[in-house]
Amino acid sequence: MDRLPHEKGFHVSWDQIHRDSRALAWRLDGHGPENGHWRAVVAITRGGMAPAMIVARELDIRTVDTISVKSYDHQSQREARVLKSPDAELMGDGTGILVVDDLVDSGKTLELVRKLYPGAHCATVYAKPKGREQVQTFITEVSQDTWIFFPWDMAMQYVPPYRGTD
Repeated sequence: MDRLPHEKGFHVSWDQIHRDSRALAWRLDGHGPENGHWRAVVAITRGGMAPAMIVARELDIRTVDTISVKSYDHQSQREARVLKSPDAELMGDGTGILVVDDLVDSGKTLELVRKLYPGAHCATVYAKPKGREQVQTFITEVSQDTWIFFPWDMAMQYVPPYRGTD
């Protein structure tokens, strides 16, 4: 039986995003440009907020801001644009800033962020091949045709077995 592209899903639980976000923090620990420290964490809203909070906690970074970039309308991609920028004085060219997102897919969002803040370090929990060159640090790579289902997008419900019912 052929499966639709969105059926090639990678379901991520709250526990898994927490573990993977902590792993991201551990990978970034000691690699900031200021004696190994980062000045701030900037979450790409909305998906980057949970991982950014966990990274900020693990690395004891108290300054956290957000950048809101829209590159999706439902499930179709379009040109990325900034809806809300982080504090300009904090950001400068991005040096010492850790930009965190849940996923790099096509790379359009991070490409825009990197143009705005070329000194920033971009980190994601998950990466797809098309966008991988836009991210400096990530934890898990998934195939381009995999749709990642994050816990904030799901509800618990019964799912029938993949094969057969007997």
